[in-house]
Amino acid sequence: MSTTDRAAAATGTGTMQAPEIHHHREGAGEPLVLIHGIGHHWQAWAPVIPELAREFDVLACDSPGFGRSPGLPEDVPRTIPAYADAFAAWIAERGLDRPHVAGNSMGGAIALELARRGVVRSAHAVSPAGFWSAGERRYAQASLALLAGLPKVSRPAVSRLIRTRAGRTALAGTLYGRPWQVPADEAEATLRDAWGAPAFDAALRGFDAYDFADGDGLPDDVPVTVSWGSRDLLLPYRSQSARARSALPQARHVTLHGCGHVPFTDDPGVCAAVIRKAAGRR
Repeated sequence: MSTTDRAAAATGTGTMQAPEIHHHREGAGEPLVLIHGIGHHWQAWAPVIPELAREFDVLACDSPGFGRSPGLPEDVPRTIPAYADAFAAWIAERGLDRPHVAGNSMGGAIALELARRGVVRSAHAVSPAGFWSAGERRYAQASLALLAGLPKVSRPAVSRLIRTRAGRTALAGTLYGRPWQVPADEAEATLRDAWGAPAFDAALRGFDAYDFADGDGLPDDVPVTVSWGSRDLLLPYRSQSARARSALPQARHVTLHGCGHVPFTDDPGVCAAVIRKAAGRR
């Protein structure tokens, strides 16, 4: 099945228009699409891109409605399956022949859905959404909404605070295992993008409709890797990684020791190595 045919099968009609997706492209080799989590931007992957670009044509994306990408059409729901359909259409429109994909959090769930659609060569989900209990989902939604929904009057002070090592440690520990290692400029930019993302609220509500039930629909020819930070406090490692192992027994499961929900600044070398191996590199 061609990439276009697979994308048509994924959307059901084959008529979805490919969205405009802003992305950073670097390197050469087989294509590797990187998809961030809710409220983030492509720069989340910056610590691992130099290593990955030695072997891959890396396309680090701003998901529609986040970063510098325009949102999805008004009549398209901001749900994880809809985002997967959008990325499938974009992959087909760009003529990417079954790229590898890696995604984090919401992007991890999108990566698994792209694997289910058969439009990718391999899928790596880093702390993916969808393996939560109802209570864990509400906790994650509330935690993300708390920071992203700060009143505008409070934002300048929070921006100044997060530029300090102590401020990052206090404010960003839910997302990072070692928040003090996040560069100050990136921490502040992440806040600004979360505050300004037009898709944030709707995508967060869209989590209500999503659970990853099982891996029975995954094609046999798409290897899947799931990695999880042992210090993930947003989608807690102990319970949710166990559910992922149960739902995806055929996948390769990796613990990122000492890493948080967004692990790439916590241990760039280990994260890059896991991404490379998930795409079939040693």
